[in-house]
Amino acid sequence: MKPLVLVTADVISTAGYNWHAAIDTYLKALANVADVQPVILPDLAANGDYESLLARVDGVLLTGSKSNVFPQLYGATPTAQHEPYDHDRDATTLPLIRQTIASGTPLLAICRGLQELNVALGGTLDTEIQEQQGRIDHRAPDLPHQDMRYRIAQSVKPVPDGLLARIVGNDTITINSLHRQAIARLADGLRIEATADDGIIEAVSVKDAKAFALGVQWHPEYWAASDAVSRSIFEYFGNVMRGNVSGTIESVAIEGNLKQAK
Repeated sequence: MKPLVLVTADVISTAGYNWHAAIDTYLKALANVADVQPVILPDLAANGDYESLLARVDGVLLTGSKSNVFPQLYGATPTAQHEPYDHDRDATTLPLIRQTIASGTPLLAICRGLQELNVALGGTLDTEIQEQQGRIDHRAPDLPHQDMRYRIAQSVKPVPDGLLARIVGNDTITINSLHRQAIARLADGLRIEATADDGIIEAVSVKDAKAFALGVQWHPEYWAASDAVSRSIFEYFGNVMRGNVSGTIESVAIEGNLKQAK
């Protein structure tokens, strides 16, 4: 039986209904590259028995979204620049993240998911980062085709010998980071795994995690079938859930010391 991966959903209002949905690029990357079975989690926080739910799955994927985490959840005043919101998703994912980490369930967080991870553990976010001095414009270009908007064009430097570097290597990688919000204050429970040329945090991991827990600001799901870096992240996530590779930075360090001892 393939590992089961819980996938967060967005609440989308259309045709007179509220739909709890996940973009198919995430689902296809899980099914076709990680070789796992994705299961979409509806944003019904009032019915969220996360302890029982996590006992039945092998991993959790926090997806990206057009919506942003509600600013009051990290102590900021809401403005039009912070919109749009998805309150139902916030109410579902933030407690889910804490329970996922506590239970030792493997976690991969992408785009909004990385920002949710930071907020869930006590960090804060900046919005409209392209307006800050010294920052580059990380937003998606205004182009007609999704492939062009999600093009791989930005350099990111992994922290040497970290969890991300274990997957993609220590050298600079090129990725597709599309966002106008970013981590401002890093949560105490997180460590930096990669930064962009302008210093924006592009990847994090959970300190002292019981299991694999990695967040990336970019979109490896979009090119997981064809880009080596993107593919390696999903393959590693799948292999963690099958028990084929180590899942934590601490286990990486232990393995490295054993190799040196030999």
